[in-house]
Amino acid sequence: MKLLNKIIGISAVLALSGCLETAGTLPNERSFSGATEQNYLVQTGQGGSAAYLQGLSQQFRDEVATMINFDFNSTQLDGEARRILDQQAAWIIAHPTVKFRVYGHTDKVGSNGFNQRLGLRRARAAVNYLVSKGAPRSRLEAYTSLGETQPIVNTQDRERLNRRTVTDVFGFAPRVIPSDFDGKRAAIVYGNYVQGGGTVAGTSTLN
Repeated sequence: MKLLNKIIGISAVLALSGCLETAGTLPNERSFSGATEQNYLVQTGQGGSAAYLQGLSQQFRDEVATMINFDFNSTQLDGEARRILDQQAAWIIAHPTVKFRVYGHTDKVGSNGFNQRLGLRRARAAVNYLVSKGAPRSRLEAYTSLGETQPIVNTQDRERLNRRTVTDVFGFAPRVIPSDFDGKRAAIVYGNYVQGGGTVAGTSTLN
C-alpha cells in the first residue's frame, strides 16, 4: 500500500508539473511551439542535439519577449511591437548557431481562409522588420500561419491578445553541423553561455 501511494503521489506531481504556469505569463506565449520543435528534431535526426537547442530556446524565452500584438485586421507594427522586435533582433544576431520561426496568429473574427492569410502576413511583417535590424534572413522563417486556431483568449469577438506573432528557436543555422552538438557538447556550450553572461561559445562551425 505504501508503494502504491508513493506511485500515485509521483504521478500526481508529474501531472501537475505540466499544467503550472509562472504567474503573470500568458498561455503559449513562450511555449506553444515546443512540441513542434521537438518533433522536427527527432524526424530530422537532430535528437542528439536537442539539449543545445532547447537550452537556447528556453534562454530566448526567459530573456526576450517573444510575442507582439496587432490592431484589428492589421499587419502594422506599433511602437511596442518594434521595441520587442529590436530586442529579438539583437538576440538573434548574438546567437549565430540557430535559426528561428515566427508564427502568425489572428483572432476569430473573419473566415478561416482570410485569417490564415492574415496570420502569414503578420509573420512576414515581423520577419522583414527583424531583417531590417540586421538579423540574417537565412536564419528566419515566417512560418505557415496558424490563423485563428490557437487563441490565447477563446472568444469569437475581437481580441488583441489573439492577434499576435510568436518567435522561437527552431533549428540549426545554415552551415552549422548538428552532429557537433551531441549531449556532452550541448552541456558544455550551454554552461559556457550561462557563465559568460549570454555569450555562446562553440560557433566555429560557421563559415
